[in-house]
Amino acid sequence: MTIDFIINQLNLQPHPEGGFYKEVYRSTDVITREFLPLIFSGSRSFSTSIYFLIKADSFSAFHKIKSDETWHFYFGHALEIIEIDEFGNLIKTMVGSNLIAGEVFQYTVKKNTWFASRVLKGGDFSLVGCSVSPGFDFIDFEMASRDHLYAEFPQHKTIINELTRL
Repeated sequence: MTIDFIINQLNLQPHPEGGFYKEVYRSTDVITREFLPLIFSGSRSFSTSIYFLIKADSFSAFHKIKSDETWHFYFGHALEIIEIDEFGNLIKTMVGSNLIAGEVFQYTVKKNTWFASRVLKGGDFSLVGCSVSPGFDFIDFEMASRDHLYAEFPQHKTIINELTRL
């Protein structure tokens, strides 16, 4: 099974942060604005989920969203998720199927955390799923600028340079 076959079979489209995706679920039930934290500008679905595929020659650039996002491993090689938490700590988590190597089948990135991802060295691609609650809306998505992250986290300049595009 080739990467192109998977992209075509799942009808994946390019994602602004890098890689390919397709929304596969969006709850028809919504949480109205009045019952959400103030960071949300309007109503949101209870939850959403997508397929996400990243190739080894690309990466998912540093970004953050206003909801928790749980990553689920499906197929291919392990995915390295790199976070910079609110205290400036660099956290690396491998989402994959090799439990002996310390990989995990699923992992949750907490809301408002800068994070990026890439295929673990030596792999060709990673196919994962992402579940978001309250549901994802592109209005809640913020792509990091390299200069902003340099100013906020100068100790991580190398990884910031590797995983940003602007």
